[in-house]
Amino acid sequence: MTEVIDELIELRGLRFHYRDWAPQQSSARDLVLLHGYTGHCRSWDAFAEVMSKQYRVLALDQRGHGETAWAPADQYGTLEMVADLEAFVSALELEEFVLLGLSMGGLVAIAYAGKQPVQLERLVIVDIAPEIASEGIRNIQQSVARSDVFDSPEDAFQRARADNPVPPEGHHYDRVRASLMRTDQGRWTYRYDRALRDPANQRLRLGVQEGWESVAAFNVPTLLIRGENSPLLSREVADKFVSIANDCRLVEVPGSGHPVPLDKPDGFLDAVRTFL
Repeated sequence: MTEVIDELIELRGLRFHYRDWAPQQSSARDLVLLHGYTGHCRSWDAFAEVMSKQYRVLALDQRGHGETAWAPADQYGTLEMVADLEAFVSALELEEFVLLGLSMGGLVAIAYAGKQPVQLERLVIVDIAPEIASEGIRNIQQSVARSDVFDSPEDAFQRARADNPVPPEGHHYDRVRASLMRTDQGRWTYRYDRALRDPANQRLRLGVQEGWESVAAFNVPTLLIRGENSPLLSREVADKFVSIANDCRLVEVPGSGHPVPLDKPDGFLDAVRTFL
């Protein structure tokens, strides 16, 4: 097993948590991972373990998620998270790094890459674009509107499996278990900020025009990964993304929905490793 260290860092007045996977090669470059909405950095554990053979992998809990502190309810916009990422890159003195973002993290990565940061070497965007299918938005809103308190981690896992039976079961359980914390009544709930559980929350989205302008400004090789059955990223919009971005290729992962690294971890790993 590769050594992994859990670290805390203060960025812009907020305490952040991240996992630092020591590389197995002294000359390894950095790979920064950004999870999706309701996610956390532990969702990357299996992927990071493999990628640490060639990279120093840094998986960040974004504001209000995982073990990172909760922010004021009006400070969860995508551009707030871009500023967090900029502060993270500066604090760790990263140079020539690869950035990979899933869903919400992908929107952050799009906005960040559109600013053409000199440190960014390559970019991977997973199942997201400036235009999001309305069906996918409705699914997310319905999901977060339900009860989010459980009697046990097993109950939470059974809910997750009922919602999505596609992922490998052990892989799925690890992700769900790492999502949970105890309440003061001894039950279990999700770790991410309750302010983010409002189904009407629109702060985590980029403006469509602003987003496409960022995509057009990319100046590094880019990979867009789409789940074959994704309800958020249509094939039409994915093709548009590739046509607008400079030096961009598209890979579809068969049998996957929106959470590609969760649904089809082997297919996701193969797509990323082939690109990098």
